[in-house]
Amino acid sequence: MPVLAVVMLLFTWGRDLPGTVVALMTVVLAGAVLAAVHHAEVVAHRVGEPFGSLVLAVAVTVIEVALIVTLMVDGGDKSSTLARDTVFAAVMITCNGIVGLSLLVAALRHGTAVFNPEGTGAALATVATLATLSLVLPTFTTSKPGPEFSGVQLTFAALSSLVLYGLFVATQTVRHRDYFLPISRQGEVIAAEEHAGVPSARTTRISLGLLSLALIGVVGLAKGVSPTIESGVEAAGMPQPSSA
Repeated sequence: MPVLAVVMLLFTWGRDLPGTVVALMTVVLAGAVLAAVHHAEVVAHRVGEPFGSLVLAVAVTVIEVALIVTLMVDGGDKSSTLARDTVFAAVMITCNGIVGLSLLVAALRHGTAVFNPEGTGAALATVATLATLSLVLPTFTTSKPGPEFSGVQLTFAALSSLVLYGLFVATQTVRHRDYFLPISRQGEVIAAEEHAGVPSARTTRISLGLLSLALIGVVGLAKGVSPTIESGVEAAGMPQPSSA
């Protein structure tokens, strides 16, 4: 699928495409996303926790940013708030959907959900701080009209976010690595939780290469299908995002 995505990208880049080709591109795009996640999982399983989680996070972030940026570029001013809305949706889906479902399933299966509170608290605090900085704080700034940062404020927010995330990664991988490892029902840290055999070095290299191809395919194909998505939104009469 990654190879197919790159080949299709080479044959369709910068061309006006009929609807059938765009539909095929959409299917290949979805397949490339799934393939990227699969190969990222293989690489992550090889390097182990907590570094494996970072590999998955980077791969998924590249996919999300690629889709958002391409839609914003083709959507013009109408999609200027798409990044903000996507961040809000991601926070809500993660905190309410994924975490809530995990707690519910764990409680139903085991009676009491067991997790590492130190690592969970650090991750939640980082997400809450970043969300407040990017989504809440612009409402209270007065340098520019509307809920948005000025150039200086935006630079400060960006640098602060990078520093905060860098500190979180350092905590996760170096200083308090054990906070982000799974624990047993007795509360003891499990150094390795082998649910499958560790892939070989050769398999990992192949997956790393296919992951790179898949990410290139996702970025390029998203650019190709984004005009059709915008046209579909307009044809359906759906409301554009509000800047308020």
